[in-house]
Amino acid sequence: MPEGVWAKCTDCGAMLHELELKQNLRVCHHCSHHFLLPAHDRIHLLADPGSFEETDANIESVNPLGFQRYSEKLESLKGKDGLSEAVVTGRLAIDSQPAMIAAMDFRFFAGSMGSVVGEKITRMVELAIEERRGVMIISASSGARMQEGMLSLMQMAKTCAALARLSEAHLPYISVMTHPTTGGVTASFATIGDVNLAEPGC
Repeated sequence: MPEGVWAKCTDCGAMLHELELKQNLRVCHHCSHHFLLPAHDRIHLLADPGSFEETDANIESVNPLGFQRYSEKLESLKGKDGLSEAVVTGRLAIDSQPAMIAAMDFRFFAGSMGSVVGEKITRMVELAIEERRGVMIISASSGARMQEGMLSLMQMAKTCAALARLSEAHLPYISVMTHPTTGGVTASFATIGDVNLAEPGC
C-alpha cells in the first residue's frame, strides 16, 4: 500500500483515505476522533483570508543547560514542516474582528514548552494589550520541556502573568485545548481562559 494515502483511526480502527480525512478537517467520520492538526492549518481555518501575519518567527531555542544532544535535536526539527519552534504566533482577523493567536504544534518536540515557547506567547499577549486585540491560544503539548529544566517551568508563571495583565486590560482570552494537552501547559495558560474549549478526549 502506498505511504501517505491511508490513515488508520487510533480510536475505532477505521481505514481513512487522506483526501477524505483532509476534507473532514482531520476528524474521523466514523467515531469523531480528532487527529493531530498542524499549527498553520488551525490558524488558516480560523483566520479571515489573507489576514494572518506571523510575529516573532525568528526566535530560536538555545541549550542553556548543556543537555546532551539537545542542540542537535533542535537543529534537525528546525525548518521541518515550516516550523522553527513548537508554537506559531501572530495577528489575524476572525470574522473581521482583530485578534492575536498562538497555535502550538505537537510535531515540534511533542509541543513541549521551553523558554522560546513561553517568550513567544508572552510577547503575543503583550502585543494584544498594546493593540487592543483579543487573544486565542490553541494548545497541543506534552508539557514543560525537560531539556530546559527550571527555565522551562518558569514559563508557566510568565505566561499566566501576561494573561493576568490582558484580563486587567478588559480584553478576552479564549483557550482551545486539543489532543493532547498535558503537564505544565495544562497547569498554566491552557486552563485559565475566559472561555475554555476542548476537543473530545484531549
